[in-house]
Amino acid sequence: MLLEDIVIIKQTDNPDEPTVITINCPDKTGLGCDLCRTILFFGLSIVRGDVSTDGKWCYIVFWVMGKKGTITIWSLLKKRLLEACPSVLSANTLMFYRPESQPPKPADVFLLKFCCHDRHGLLHDVTHLLCELELVIQRVKVSTTPDGMVMDLFFVTDTRELLHTMKRKQDTHDHLKAVFMDAMISCDIEMVGPDFTACSNGPPSFVPPAIAEQTFNLEMFDENHETKHGSGRSVSVTVDNSLSPAHTLVQIVCRDHKGLLYDIMRTLKDYNIQISYGRFTRKERKTCEFDLFIVQADGKKIIDPSKQSSLISRIKMEISRPFRVALVNRGPDTELLVANPVELCGWGRPLVFYDITLALKTLNMGIFSAEISRHLIGGREWEVYRVLLDEGGKLRVPKGKCEEAVLKMLMGWDRS
Repeated sequence: MLLEDIVIIKQTDNPDEPTVITINCPDKTGLGCDLCRTILFFGLSIVRGDVSTDGKWCYIVFWVMGKKGTITIWSLLKKRLLEACPSVLSANTLMFYRPESQPPKPADVFLLKFCCHDRHGLLHDVTHLLCELELVIQRVKVSTTPDGMVMDLFFVTDTRELLHTMKRKQDTHDHLKAVFMDAMISCDIEMVGPDFTACSNGPPSFVPPAIAEQTFNLEMFDENHETKHGSGRSVSVTVDNSLSPAHTLVQIVCRDHKGLLYDIMRTLKDYNIQISYGRFTRKERKTCEFDLFIVQADGKKIIDPSKQSSLISRIKMEISRPFRVALVNRGPDTELLVANPVELCGWGRPLVFYDITLALKTLNMGIFSAEISRHLIGGREWEVYRVLLDEGGKLRVPKGKCEEAVLKMLMGWDRS
């Protein structure tokens, strides 16, 4: 098979019709998750999907839509999807439903120090530019001085793996300078050690115990509470072993949100579950339906009722609450807390910080400082975003409206 035939992207001339992405490559557990994460990083929504595999080779079709007014670099997306696919040469040596291979060497981490005169929406504008440059923000520390100067410390990895070169560093500097012009004071990039992005144990120290328990407890799923707040509306997950002699059928009906298929795929990947055949469609009023024929890592159906119950609860949780959003008081100040679980393999969710800063910019809310950190809570790693709001001691936007606006941006419900 030619390399060009592994990933085929068929664009449409009609912006109201989806672009079709076809992937035909060797299989591995978690491949669907990796592909969905890549598509999500490019800001695309999957409106339909078909997956089939014999355990060695898989055939996947995604129908994707971009946000109106945005431009997708399809050639770059194809390159990134190819990188996520296992080598074709390895197909002959694949074991049936082989687990994911050993994780690759961690990417080099770089510290980008950006100093600039402050302005409304500055943090989002810098974040937007770094995303365009394919620099993935792992950690960030932002501070504002009394004289209106901003020092942004971005710990980033480079998807292109070129940030160690002078040319890539200069290109990054030039792109920032072209956008911020004389407002930019300096931009320095240097490589740092992995300790700068290490995960700490326990919830962040600033979070009150009651909020920490409600925010990070994976077992706490109150369907009435989730339905009331919209995220868990009409969530249905059923398991059936009667329709296939070799597979367990998982059927899901729920409201659509940005990254929905990614949330389901990462949950199955964390459980080391293989999809043999699956179909996903988005119906009217943005209701989504999934039919997934799955097996465990040993190639067998899920018969144990306790395992079935655990899987159903976890899928419902991940669909209903892919994010935790809360405003907490820190003395006279107000801090926005956003948290989302990290995949077992260590990958974080794409574009979360981008969406947070965009929501606050849309609300015309200032940001005094911001941090991203990882915390090991209850045996699971979480990515926690802390944003100290610059509101002069009093929120100009009601607390509930702010939390709702941030959640809607993260879930992609601002598009509706």
